[in-house]
Amino acid sequence: MSRTPTLPRRRTLVVGTGGIAGAHAAAVAAHAGRADVVCGVDLDPARAEAFAVQHGLAGWSTDLAAALQGTWTASTTGTDDAPSTPVDPRPDLAHICTPPGSHVPLAVQCLEAGVPVLLEKPPALSLAEVDELLAVSQRTGVDVAVVFQHRFGSGALRARALLEAAGTRGLGEEPGVPTGIGRPLVATCHTLWYRDADYFAVPWRGRWEIEGGGPTMGHGIHQFDLLLALLGPWAEVTAMAGRQARDTATEDVSMAVVRFAGGALATVVNSVVSPRQTSSLRIDTERATLEVEHLYGYGDEDWTFTPAPGHEDLAALWITDPAAPRSSHSSQVGALLDAMDDDAPLPVTLAEARDTLELVAAIYASAFTGQVVRRGDIGPGHPFYPRMDGTGAPWAAPTEEDHA
Repeated sequence: MSRTPTLPRRRTLVVGTGGIAGAHAAAVAAHAGRADVVCGVDLDPARAEAFAVQHGLAGWSTDLAAALQGTWTASTTGTDDAPSTPVDPRPDLAHICTPPGSHVPLAVQCLEAGVPVLLEKPPALSLAEVDELLAVSQRTGVDVAVVFQHRFGSGALRARALLEAAGTRGLGEEPGVPTGIGRPLVATCHTLWYRDADYFAVPWRGRWEIEGGGPTMGHGIHQFDLLLALLGPWAEVTAMAGRQARDTATEDVSMAVVRFAGGALATVVNSVVSPRQTSSLRIDTERATLEVEHLYGYGDEDWTFTPAPGHEDLAALWITDPAAPRSSHSSQVGALLDAMDDDAPLPVTLAEARDTLELVAAIYASAFTGQVVRRGDIGPGHPFYPRMDGTGAPWAAPTEEDHA
C-alpha cells in the first residue's frame, strides 16, 4: 500500500552494525518518507559511530537499553531530513543484525521495552529458544518478524498465487479435479555455495553454540524457507550430513528428502564447498514446472515457467515484469511497513519461522541418528530441541564425559 500523509514515519534501530546491517539500512532508506534508521547500536563504539556516519543516522549507542528509550549519542553527520523531535522518542522497530547466538536475548530485551523486532536469520539457535521468544512475544503482545526476504520477490508471490489457486499446497483441501497448473509432485531446492577457510576463521563461525549449525542453519535456510512458503507444511524428512572439507564443528554439506503434507516429494541440498555457486528451486506440478535460479536474490528474469506438453495455454498465467520487486530486504521491509500501517502481524511471523527452524532441527536429527523424523517429533525432552547438534555430530571428537 502507498503511505498517506496521516500515517506515521517509523523510527528504527539497527542493533549490531556488522556486515548485514548495511543491507538493513539500505532497505529502510529505500522507503524514505515512511521510515528512518535513527540509531546504530553496537558494543564497539567506533563501529557504531562509523555506521551512523556512513548511513547519515541521527545517532549511535553502545547501550541498547538507552536506545530503546530514545537516548543515544548524536551523530556528527546525522540526517537533517528526520522529523522534529517526536512526542515519544522511542523507536517503533528494532532490526537485530548480530551473530545468531545473541538474537534471542536481544530480542527479549526489545520486547520487554515494548519495541517490535525484525530479526535476522536464523532467529534462534534451537527450537527451545524460539519457543522462549514466542512466549515473551505472546506475554508482551509485541511482534517479532524474521528476515526471510525470498518470500517477497514478485516471482515467489506469483508462484504462490498459482499454487493456492489450484488448491495444491496440502492445507487440508478436499481432493478433486485439479485446476490451473495442478498440484505439486516433485521439487528440488539447492543452495550450493562456496566458503573458504578464511571465511570460517572468524571466531564465531562454524560453531554450534554461536551459529547453531552449518549451511543447513545459516545458508540454505533462505531457499528452503521459500520452498515451505510455496508448498505448505512438511510432513517427514530423511537426511544425511557431513563435514567434507572445512575445519568446523558443524557440517559443511547436508542432503535431505522431504515429504510434504500435500504429498509432494522434495530434495533439499545445502553446501558451502561448491565452487560454482548457485541457489535454485524447481517445482514440478501436474501441468507445469516453476523454476528460479539465482545466487543471493532473484528478479523476475531469474524465473522460468514451462507448461506440460498439451497445456501450452497455461503460459498465459505467467506474466513477468522486469520492474517488479526483487527478493530483497527492501521488499520485506516494505511489506513490514504495510503491516505496521494496517496494525497487522509483521511478516514473516515468528510462528511461521518456527516451522522452518523445525525442518532444520529435523534434518540434523535425521542425519545424526539415521532415523526418519516427522513434523512435531521434536519437542521438550527431545535431544534436538535444546541444541541443533542434539546427540552430537558423528564427526565430533569424544569428550571426557564420553569416556566417564
